[in-house]
Amino acid sequence: MEKVPYDKRSGKIWFNAKLVDWQKANIHLLNHGLHYASCVFEGERVYDGEIFKLEEHTKRLFHSAKRMGIKIPYTEKQINDASKEIIAIQKVSNGYVRPVVWRGSEMMAISAQKNKINVAIATWEWGSYFDPKLKLKGIKLNISSWRRPSPNSVPWDTKASGLYMICTLSKHEAESNGFADSLMLDHNGDIAEATGANIFFKNKDGSLHTPIPDSFLDGITRRCIIDIAKSKGIKIIERKIKPEEMSNFVGCFLTGTAAEVTPISQIDKFNFEVCDLIKNLSKDYQNLVRKKVAA
Repeated sequence: MEKVPYDKRSGKIWFNAKLVDWQKANIHLLNHGLHYASCVFEGERVYDGEIFKLEEHTKRLFHSAKRMGIKIPYTEKQINDASKEIIAIQKVSNGYVRPVVWRGSEMMAISAQKNKINVAIATWEWGSYFDPKLKLKGIKLNISSWRRPSPNSVPWDTKASGLYMICTLSKHEAESNGFADSLMLDHNGDIAEATGANIFFKNKDGSLHTPIPDSFLDGITRRCIIDIAKSKGIKIIERKIKPEEMSNFVGCFLTGTAAEVTPISQIDKFNFEVCDLIKNLSKDYQNLVRKKVAA
């Protein structure tokens, strides 16, 4: 992965329907998105020069914006076309795309009724989210001291920037204690997700159990893995899962656009096996995103 800081890279960024030099794609310090988190975004993967599930990601971007009272000044087709254009200009073959929408600097207070809505799309070459060597063995998670908020307190079904504050806090805490990521519980103390990925558990009978996404994002990758698993005859059970139930599971993995399919070897005091079922789901997912026929 390129080590150059993100504000020092070269090329172009699609910024309010113009192609702007990367290092000149700037905004004023006093913008509402920065101060009041009136900002939504997406994270998308590029595989072999194509954005995986682009239309679904764009639909979710528009849904997130609508839930935040933000009207995007472009159509979904314009955003899709701009996303394809920028990865071609940047010559990204296997990387990441970040569309972001935020309120500007016209008003600087909690109310922002007259602020301009800004849209930008950046892309870059990007490899594995977690250390590839760790992924082979399974990553280790702690259990965060922070919890996903009650669904009546936040727009939980959006990819809004403000919802990620506790994710950053949780991941920093985990990393400072030697873990790769953190498991977050929901407001009732049930298992929710990791800091940026959904979670699945393999039961002893071969079924897969995953939390009901009723206070956190129902990931696009999560839905893909459920479809793949069902096509292979694997039973999927979506339900509330207590942390102490982890002692009954034999396998565990994360799913997400960034995480893809990432095996877990340990969460707190609970250990898991990186089993063939998880390895095969990871292989099947890679076949899907790269449009290969599974063997």
